[in-house]
Amino acid sequence: MTDTGSVLSRVFGFSAFRPGQAEIVDAVLGGLDTLAIMPTGGGKSLCYQLPALCREGLTVVISPLIALMRDQVRGLQELGVSAGALTSGNTEAETDAVYQALSRGEMKLLYIAPERLAGSATLDLLRRSNCSLIAVDEAHCVSQWGHDFRPDYLRLGDLRRSLDVPLAAFTATADAETRAEIIKRLFDGRAPQVFLRGFDRPNIRLNFAVKDSPRKQLMAYASARKGQAGIIYCATRARTEALAQALTEAGHNARAYHGGMEAHARRMVEELFQREDDLIVVATIAFGMGVDKPDIRWVAHADLPKSIESYYQEIGRAGRDGAPADTLTLFGPDDIRLRRAQIDESPAPMERKQADHARLNALLGLAEAVQCRRQVLLSYFGEVSQPCGNCDLCASPVKLFNATTPVRKALSAVLRTGESFGAGHLIDILTGTATPKVTQRGHDALPTFAVGRDLSRAKWQAVFRQMMGRDLIRPDPERHGALRMTDAARPILRGEAEIHLREDTIARAKDGPVVKALVSEEDAPLLSALKAKRRALAEEARVPAYVIFTDRTLIEMAETRPRDMDAMARISGVGASKLERYGALFLEVITGAAPDAQHPQRRKLAGRDAGGLYDELFEIARGLERGADGTGKLLTLSPALLRAIAEARPATEASLARIKGMDAARVERFGGAILERLQML
Repeated sequence: MTDTGSVLSRVFGFSAFRPGQAEIVDAVLGGLDTLAIMPTGGGKSLCYQLPALCREGLTVVISPLIALMRDQVRGLQELGVSAGALTSGNTEAETDAVYQALSRGEMKLLYIAPERLAGSATLDLLRRSNCSLIAVDEAHCVSQWGHDFRPDYLRLGDLRRSLDVPLAAFTATADAETRAEIIKRLFDGRAPQVFLRGFDRPNIRLNFAVKDSPRKQLMAYASARKGQAGIIYCATRARTEALAQALTEAGHNARAYHGGMEAHARRMVEELFQREDDLIVVATIAFGMGVDKPDIRWVAHADLPKSIESYYQEIGRAGRDGAPADTLTLFGPDDIRLRRAQIDESPAPMERKQADHARLNALLGLAEAVQCRRQVLLSYFGEVSQPCGNCDLCASPVKLFNATTPVRKALSAVLRTGESFGAGHLIDILTGTATPKVTQRGHDALPTFAVGRDLSRAKWQAVFRQMMGRDLIRPDPERHGALRMTDAARPILRGEAEIHLREDTIARAKDGPVVKALVSEEDAPLLSALKAKRRALAEEARVPAYVIFTDRTLIEMAETRPRDMDAMARISGVGASKLERYGALFLEVITGAAPDAQHPQRRKLAGRDAGGLYDELFEIARGLERGADGTGKLLTLSPALLRAIAEARPATEASLARIKGMDAARVERFGGAILERLQML
């Protein structure tokens, strides 16, 4: 097996593992069955890609989305790794290249979709190709009650048993129930090594806002972030198309994306999103993008997601490079009614409906939170945290008011009208608005008529919305969405409990979240120039811009301003392959001049201590080429030999002589000076 630290640095360009990665890599490398729950953007893919390069044989990666597989394969190939994918989106030439690499035993990572497991040919192929490890991405797809169930994932347990190799499963969204189901279905209930690495993504700012002309809110939000890649999730296909058109007319680079589009049209949007730094994709919540794009700077929800798991998965697409990212979720009473109706009208058994209502309640609790949103979000996943300082509620704490009396009045109105009406009619009663509907039904004679005149209509709307959010009242699908009281409301109605609600946040939401700059004002022009160079190179190579370098890598370049190839090699994300291809080009942007040419053997040591030592040994060797007195026969040390000495650092003349190329004449001429220098280390 190869040393993981050297592969991490040489191939991936990282000087150290992210928190939690090293232990997972060791477990996978050691051939242990592994289940890792890591936050999106926490570096899950490295935890199976790096062991794949260090282990003998082929690692097969099961992934549910073609676009994501193509992205990862392209990124690995850019790093000089032999990787491929077998998908329905392959060209004939791509598929032939994969089979040829497999037959030669050269391929290290093969990505396939779970649908391919249905045929025996795939199993035979993996056996012939010496498959030694199965990696399962998005492992929550095996859960039949999860938010993204894929029936073909149920075959993965059979695949593991047939190949009799270790399996490593990865996901970002798995509560305790889903984790238990993953273990049961993928590992036959046997206990794998489980790593729960936390759900926090501190670089992502969390914002919620009550809907108030939602299209205007979204347009203002996008305009404040113009030039940055973003995703807007909508509940319906029609809304994605209308909003994408509105954004385009306002001067944004925007495209719609949903399951009703032709496959080639979706593929075109995916490719544009990968390639262009400023594209906004407006997508349906139900249809995952599947694009492994690390520099998405913001995600907005035009409508309330289905659950906290869905919300976490979707906002997790932002800021996967670790640089600052932003989110905004709009919600309102119509969202709550829609989500309740979807649960009640589903064919699921009653216990599942109750569980889904509980999950929706958790999401609504996040939307109507009165303390740090990140604390509320992480507590759902069983984590305790301190106030984050990077959410809207930390920036502007909400005000609460004792809403016990208004809530009791509202509940009374619900009951006295037979739980047969929606919020609009009930607010008419409470505010004493004698509409024809009110008078015709005699509701102007109810004791609750006009008892709520002390609150405006807008405040009553906020009360009813928060009552639905607290699950005190629910829309009844059998009564066309009429509100009915739940058992949770009875203690309040009887005067046995108090309730405090948020003062509505509509006025504050209009201003929108503050835009956080990626770099300081001083470094912004250089970052723009680096992005321009990246885009030009990406267009020339016909690859996504982030395959060249991610935003985070460019940000580090702009902030640290490396002056030579050694300093460039120390930038996170600049591995040996990318340094060779792009290092000099980006240095020229930073310094204004092309760096001095280096021998390829010297470039292989860039950023390492051995690089500086090579330079010193080069000077020593050059000074002794004709001997100490300058009259001897010409004798040199080749760049490859200098590199070998700088890396080996021999301590004795005997160990120096064992280095290939150090014959007796060279040891005699250069040995003393080299060893003297090495002894100073």
